[in-house]
Amino acid sequence: MTKRYPGGVTAVDGLDLRVREGEVLGFLGPNGAGKTTTMRMLVGLVRPTSGRIRVLGRPPGTPEQLARVGALIESPAFYPHLSGRDNLRLAARYAGAPDAAAERALAEVGLTERAASAFRTYSLGMKQRLGVAAALLKEPSLLILDEPTNGLDPAGVTDVRELLRTLGRQGRTVLLSSHVLGEVEQICDRIVVIDRGRLVADGTPDELRGSLGQAVLLIDAEPLDQAAECLRGHDGVRSVEPVDGRLRVTTDPALAAALNRRLVESGIDVRELRPVRHSLEEAFLDLTAPARRERQEPATTTGGLR
Repeated sequence: MTKRYPGGVTAVDGLDLRVREGEVLGFLGPNGAGKTTTMRMLVGLVRPTSGRIRVLGRPPGTPEQLARVGALIESPAFYPHLSGRDNLRLAARYAGAPDAAAERALAEVGLTERAASAFRTYSLGMKQRLGVAAALLKEPSLLILDEPTNGLDPAGVTDVRELLRTLGRQGRTVLLSSHVLGEVEQICDRIVVIDRGRLVADGTPDELRGSLGQAVLLIDAEPLDQAAECLRGHDGVRSVEPVDGRLRVTTDPALAAALNRRLVESGIDVRELRPVRHSLEEAFLDLTAPARRERQEPATTTGGLR
């Protein structure tokens, strides 16, 4: 699917996205990558310029499709003067769900105690919880969630994370957009990365981490200086750096055994040789580096994605 806006802006560029039934799919990309536009197209809020979309076998935005989809896209909007409970009851009636669905959804997101309070008194995190509750009203087959933990405190993030895990175990399909990579890594079965509206990666968290094509080995050896010189002369070793009394070696993952053998044969005592696991953040930055260089953006992150 492709979406072009007036003025020549292409938000989504030939994206081919498949979400498998019963999986929790992480949907990642830098700001402006086209994630929200994609999710808006999936529920019929935006029409694609070209391409064909089917959600649960139906065109987006049809009553049959929307009856089985729950969505939280961008900031949730409710009547400020109504309580959380009354807002949900009203949303339930629009959706053809009973009032009991509102109580169930409030309990699922931990808002029962504040259900009688006006929406305008809610914190940002509570507003996000109510948005997730609204998405759950119809007990949907598919949940589309755009930054559902935005504004939540650590306890709230943990609660929503566990809720999403539970939904996955129940066989629900979840499309989750988030900038918090630790959250995505813990929840998602598969991850799709887009940049400038195009697909740049699709795989499990382990597959994406392995896409860097290199391993980092942490080696504790004696004498350390001699070990460093020995390794620097080996084909396939990209770098050798002393770190806290050990060597951090960047190399091809298949060379670990050969490097260990070379050290031992050189009379060096090897006390430890273990791989350092790449982070999902490193994989993300590597996958989106070409576009970031074109935009001349710094590759810095603080706890999530810039």
